[in-house]
Amino acid sequence: MEQPKLLMIVNPRAGRSKSRGPLFDAAAILSQAGYLLSIRQTAAAGDAVEIAAREGGDYDVVVAVGGDGTLNEVISGLMRLEDRPPLGYLPQGSTNDFAASLHISGKPADAAEALAAHAPRKLDIGRWNDRNFVYVASFGAFTKSSYSAPQSAKNALGHFAYILEGMKDLDSLRPYRIKLTADGEVLDGEYLFGAVCNSTSIGGLMKLDPERVVLDDGKFEMLLIPNPKTALDLQNLVLALLNQQYDREGLVFRHVSSIHLETKEVLPWSLDGEYAPSLPVVDIHNCHQALSMLL
Repeated sequence: MEQPKLLMIVNPRAGRSKSRGPLFDAAAILSQAGYLLSIRQTAAAGDAVEIAAREGGDYDVVVAVGGDGTLNEVISGLMRLEDRPPLGYLPQGSTNDFAASLHISGKPADAAEALAAHAPRKLDIGRWNDRNFVYVASFGAFTKSSYSAPQSAKNALGHFAYILEGMKDLDSLRPYRIKLTADGEVLDGEYLFGAVCNSTSIGGLMKLDPERVVLDDGKFEMLLIPNPKTALDLQNLVLALLNQQYDREGLVFRHVSSIHLETKEVLPWSLDGEYAPSLPVVDIHNCHQALSMLL
């Protein structure tokens, strides 16, 4: 019987301060599990997309090794294929929100053991116009923090780097006027922040109840923070967010499968922590159970 082939796509810059020893342990575990390993290293942004799209179809399993940005690239590459191999993830980044949602260990050897045990699970993948996202597309306050925190700070501080960057945004908190249609419901107004996610954590700033987030149900969780009219409104919104009370008066929380957003403003986005430029019209769709992941 032919040995199953596994392709590891490794971002050597992710979590650079970490020792490489555990990665060798992970590779040894996967090899002992019967996989014939091939390893490709990325050298620049976008490399993982191209490697996954070009070579992924020749393998039985493709494993992303890096942070959430690397995972996003590998998935974007696999989404170009008609027949997509199952995906594995060995988190190596400074913030691994999606790994936390999926209870994937931050220790490569443990993550490799779980991967080798081979229980594929279907995953929904997000489509943002012609780009993909795995766990969150967001705009407004705190969005900039996820891609503007310097890599060195992310490596050293992890979640805290995001929060520090987010605090800088507080002075420049400003509302964005948008018209949004979510599964037929029209929301027209001014919002400080919006997120469409398939995860239990957003940039370390917000946590969603794992009971309410199903990763393969064809639905995203959508959270909109409206522009507060008074200081008291702002205080109540902050309290509701801190206490994870997303159904509180003022906040908009929905489970939706498609979103159409229009704006005349400059509205930069973040997709899985990576920058996406402002566009006047954005369509977001849930690609239901588009990938299998080994968990």
